[in-house]
Amino acid sequence: MKFKDIVFIDIETAGEYPDYQHLNPRMRVFWDKKSGQISKHEEDTPETLYNRAAIYAEFGKVICISMAFTKNEKLCITSYYHDDEKHLLASFAEMLNQHFSKAQYRLCAHNGKEFDFPYLCRRMLINGIKIPNILQVQGKKPWETQFLDTMELWKFGDYKHYTSLDLLSAIFNIPSPKDDIDGSQVHEVYWQQHDLERIKTYCEKDVLTIAQLIRCFIGKPMLTDDDVEYVQTGE
Repeated sequence: MKFKDIVFIDIETAGEYPDYQHLNPRMRVFWDKKSGQISKHEEDTPETLYNRAAIYAEFGKVICISMAFTKNEKLCITSYYHDDEKHLLASFAEMLNQHFSKAQYRLCAHNGKEFDFPYLCRRMLINGIKIPNILQVQGKKPWETQFLDTMELWKFGDYKHYTSLDLLSAIFNIPSPKDDIDGSQVHEVYWQQHDLERIKTYCEKDVLTIAQLIRCFIGKPMLTDDDVEYVQTGE
């Protein structure tokens, strides 16, 4: 694979509402059923489990998308983050359609095939946004999609093996992207602290780590600070 043809992405999500009490009655019924399926402890309730709503596209929303791509020999990193999910997703979709619609480009994320890519597509449909060609899977066989997944690459065919991005960063001596917050804290940081900037910074660390990991996988030297440029035009 050619590094310059890979577009790295990472998304951060939160529950669609601040807490269980804000769910409308119809959606509350479905969350009650979901919480019953994911409950592991007797003390778990739909209310206490609601911070996990973020990981389900039916109950969560996208609040930040960071992406990294090669331009003028540098890795450019930019982010789309907003309280208005439809505005965020529409801006991101427009970017993909304008600049990364050619067949040579591949989208890459960690656990992207199980989370990032389907989550984005589902939320785009919910918001009435046409799915960009590079994210489109309808009518394609699995090997015909334009997706790369660092977790899948690390599995080497072992379907039972899960390895976190943080663990892989430690193995390859890449600075940890989780030195401030991790994904389990994003819902609270968003709804209670209203700190989208902090979430954006965390998301950009993740996307840089994914790019560094691919460099390790293909035998390329890791990027230095001088090789990376942050483009603050995606807000």
